[in-house]
Amino acid sequence: MRTLPCLLLVLLLSGCASISLERDFDPSRDFAAYRSWSWMSDKLLYQPDDARLKSDLTEQRISQAVNDQLEQRGLRLAGNGQGDLKVQAMLIVDQRQDQITTQYGGGWGGYWGGYWGGPAFTETRSVDYKVATLQIDLYDAKDGKLVWRGSGEQIMRSQAPSPAERERAIRETVTQVLSQYPPR
Repeated sequence: MRTLPCLLLVLLLSGCASISLERDFDPSRDFAAYRSWSWMSDKLLYQPDDARLKSDLTEQRISQAVNDQLEQRGLRLAGNGQGDLKVQAMLIVDQRQDQITTQYGGGWGGYWGGYWGGPAFTETRSVDYKVATLQIDLYDAKDGKLVWRGSGEQIMRSQAPSPAERERAIRETVTQVLSQYPPR
């Protein structure tokens, strides 16, 4: 009888496996004027600042995916580091918790007013999980102000992904986040 709530939990979490997107931008900016970009001095920040998250491989994957997507949007990487936009990415991993309540048993009334079934039980459990957010910020290089921010949030699997799965997940997330640039 306890397999049903576990199955429902798995289905609930697998249904949330899609990437939740958000964006914000300065509507007073002329995004058509931006033609080139360069990285900020700290191209990728990690939150929390934890050695277990930091990886040159992750930074390379994110850098390449951002470069590819910005190029597809008509922005060229400035060779001299003096682009119209300054780009910075942030990888954020949060620990979250949900409460799941399941009710078992109980009765119902029959046609003649009889009572069928047994006693009702309610079980509440806490489920801990991690959520990864990849945030990409674009700053105007002239005044240093944030002009566009996009982020993608996704529940992390408990099993570590393979390098190929990491590559695919980063590319997919960056593609979806930057699909909202330039703002329309």
